[in-house]
Amino acid sequence: METAIFFTFVAFLSLLFYLIKNRFSWKRVPPGSLGMPIIGQTLEFGKAMRANRGEEWLQERARKYGPISKLNFLASPTVFFSGQAYNKFIYTCNDTTLSNQQPESISRLFGKRNLFEMSGQDHKRMRGAISTFLKPEALKHYVEKMDQEIRLHLNQHWKGKHQIPVMPLMKTLTFNVICTLLFGIERGARRDTLKHLFKQMMDGMLALPINLPFTRFNGSLRARSKAGGIIRELIKEKREKLKNHEISEDQDLITALLSMRDEGSSPLLTDDEIEDNCAVVMVAGHDTTSILLTFFIKLLAEHPHVYETVLNEQEEIAREKKTSDNPLTWDDLAKMKYTWRAATEVMRLYPPVMFSFRQVLQDVEMGEYLIPKGWQVLWAGCMTQLDETIYPDPYKFNPSRYENPAAIPPHTLIAFGGGPRMCPGNEFARIETLTMIHYLVTRFEWKLCLKENTMSRDPMPVFKQGLPIQIQIKRPLDDAF
Repeated sequence: METAIFFTFVAFLSLLFYLIKNRFSWKRVPPGSLGMPIIGQTLEFGKAMRANRGEEWLQERARKYGPISKLNFLASPTVFFSGQAYNKFIYTCNDTTLSNQQPESISRLFGKRNLFEMSGQDHKRMRGAISTFLKPEALKHYVEKMDQEIRLHLNQHWKGKHQIPVMPLMKTLTFNVICTLLFGIERGARRDTLKHLFKQMMDGMLALPINLPFTRFNGSLRARSKAGGIIRELIKEKREKLKNHEISEDQDLITALLSMRDEGSSPLLTDDEIEDNCAVVMVAGHDTTSILLTFFIKLLAEHPHVYETVLNEQEEIAREKKTSDNPLTWDDLAKMKYTWRAATEVMRLYPPVMFSFRQVLQDVEMGEYLIPKGWQVLWAGCMTQLDETIYPDPYKFNPSRYENPAAIPPHTLIAFGGGPRMCPGNEFARIETLTMIHYLVTRFEWKLCLKENTMSRDPMPVFKQGLPIQIQIKRPLDDAF
């Protein structure tokens, strides 16, 4: 209690000093309230997220103050942006105006050398290293491995079942895909431990960054430390195997990163950078794709005409295979155009990531307002995706919106970001999503068990009952499963 009072007092004095020091420019900051020191609007917004009202909370704020306003979020003075013009600003501004620095709760969990924190040449170097492994030319060779992993999942968790919870199983699938294809971790105790630690780590991403015993943030930090230890063990083991030529340089993401060299033949990345960015890859590849697949399954059950169109496309691809146990290929995935348009519409309606952060590096003039140096930016880019002036009838599930990509207004659909910050794992997510949907619609039928599937965000969408469905095999599973 005394510690909390001390931190509140220090934060109040810091804010007071800041206001006095910047008393002239303060009059020009955007409208809004900073609320109580440290706490600000953090608890209020967190409560709205858990009640699945996060988007509504942000929309109400935009209606009250306009597309730009100030608040206090995660113990930092913050400017909130929303709308197409601000999406463009985020995508196109240079590294001297905004940095990608994240709130303390996120940066401490991911590590200081993660891609989200880097800017300038460091960001270009790190992004280039990850993209080299995740670019389409490299991923073509991993389609068969993805196919095998998904078939194994269906055999273990779907075959012989009459009812299953979709969301937990999709999280199991995406975690196993990451462990197998990206980290090269065998099934067993180490993988199970990492899965448990990862869940604990995620619990504190948007917690107040107060590292006291028994706090949510403290528990997440301890889990991150233990998970980091496992990743460092992997790095050490793989470096030794590479040295002894026991594995190839493109065996998985970690071996690829370890093998990269700069112009002087020195390692391109440090072990800390590999460790921190493995944590980023776990978050980016686990929750985002599992959420996409979960909502995809739900929306296909609710929209039979879309389901039939997806099914017809996938059945045509299945008929072209010589035998039913032939794995999918890169060329097969290229034919799944309608299925990917449906997936894009799922991400428009239910974006896994509702907002992201930036840091102001110098005073920025935004129309009549001034954004002070050092402020945090809270950017809700996805709000354009439900704007009826941009997407007519925005809450309707309509994959045909994307038949003409040129008709989509720029900077309004941000499922994978944009510009130099475009998610390097977008092709990996596409392969995983299309492969899973192919086997689901060609081998299974399903229907929702509940009329109302309540959900919350913390910070990712979570179905409270896991989205239970009844399933039935419509085509016998062969030995390939």
